[in-house]
Amino acid sequence: MRTRARARPRVRGGPVVREGRVAGVAVQEVRQGAHGGGCACGDCPHGAREGHRRAVAEFLAKRDELASGHGLPAALAHSAAASRQWVSDELTQSAEFVAERGRAEGELWLARLWWRTAIVVAGGFVALLLVQALTAVGTGWTSARTAGLLAALVVGGGLTGAGYLHRARGGALAPVIGEDNRLSTSRVVAASWVLFVVYAVLVLAGRLAAASGPDERDRLIAGLDLARGAGVVTVLAVVCGIAVLVRRVVGLRVLAQRLQKVRAHRPRAADLLTDDSGRGSFADTQYVLVGAVALVFAAVRLARRPDQLPDLPWGLALLVLVSAGTYLAGKYAEGGRPVILSVVRAREAGDLDAPIRTGDDIEIRGAGFVPPGANTADRLSRMMVRIGSVHVHVPLVPVTGGFSNPTDSMLVVPVPAEVEPGSVVVQVVTAAGAETNRCVIDVTE
Repeated sequence: MRTRARARPRVRGGPVVREGRVAGVAVQEVRQGAHGGGCACGDCPHGAREGHRRAVAEFLAKRDELASGHGLPAALAHSAAASRQWVSDELTQSAEFVAERGRAEGELWLARLWWRTAIVVAGGFVALLLVQALTAVGTGWTSARTAGLLAALVVGGGLTGAGYLHRARGGALAPVIGEDNRLSTSRVVAASWVLFVVYAVLVLAGRLAAASGPDERDRLIAGLDLARGAGVVTVLAVVCGIAVLVRRVVGLRVLAQRLQKVRAHRPRAADLLTDDSGRGSFADTQYVLVGAVALVFAAVRLARRPDQLPDLPWGLALLVLVSAGTYLAGKYAEGGRPVILSVVRAREAGDLDAPIRTGDDIEIRGAGFVPPGANTADRLSRMMVRIGSVHVHVPLVPVTGGFSNPTDSMLVVPVPAEVEPGSVVVQVVTAAGAETNRCVIDVTE
């Protein structure tokens, strides 16, 4: 009986329990390792970032390998056209995978942004508390300091709450992210001034609530007079109007195909100072710098005179208005419709001069074929050329460090056999969906 009592636990409980524990530990180790340093699953923030980085590295290596002539199937070596099409298809598939990884990383980055905003807001509040405490040494704590902290707490709490409600769309940055998934310079500048004015009014409201005598209350109410805050009110009205007007202008120009816009994977801080292609923009940079300098001056005036709206000098207010006008003019001037200037037969070295026939390559020369920000392979692969009634995808021709086709000023595509001889209309459709003008060519048999 004792032997059976001891044997049964060993058979039924001992090995099974130990195996269960080992399996549980193994699963836990797998789960921890899956989201560790080498994770590329795409289900966690680190995995999405690492997966996108690996996908980009693999694509660049594959592009450079194909550009050097390696990796081509032996069956396609006899046909230059077939090799070019195969290379283009391979790069297009790899580029789509990279784009998918990039979108996943962007979505997870936006989802994590709300708690980062909460950390920044909390850090700003702690910094303000330290500054208030240090400046109070020797002068004493005043009701203005308390009102400033309470106003910062209300504004910070509102930003944190809004960030949590819109956590799937960028948190507190959701109102300043444009339709192209980039940070809008005009919206960021306007939002900064709106938050500052709200903070200033809350400071005055806090001081008014703590005021003890009627004279002090009358003085605080007089601090809201337009004569004292005319400069700040004018700047606020202008920057908010610029934000609304720029959105309207950009939307109308995109619909009229006078401006090409492609969606970014995620917003970046550099969007405030650059254009869609990542190059520095003078109009955006000067608008941000002038607005920031004026905002800092207004904050200093509020700290020195917390009993009234900051009296922004008219000279500084006029400087902000000139900067806003320059920014708006830059928005009107940027972009343009893609245009075909000429279409010629592509001629290789040693080839005879001849008219365009089906099967030949044609060289389309013009401007604006590659929209700003669409120089990645997944965007370039979306370009098409309409030759008569046939839609031809523009093949990707890799070179070390990039692509030789397509480019912003030239495209090379073959004339398919389905094109009927005679006068044929050629038209380019860019990655942004914009169509060029029509150019007529003659195709012979």
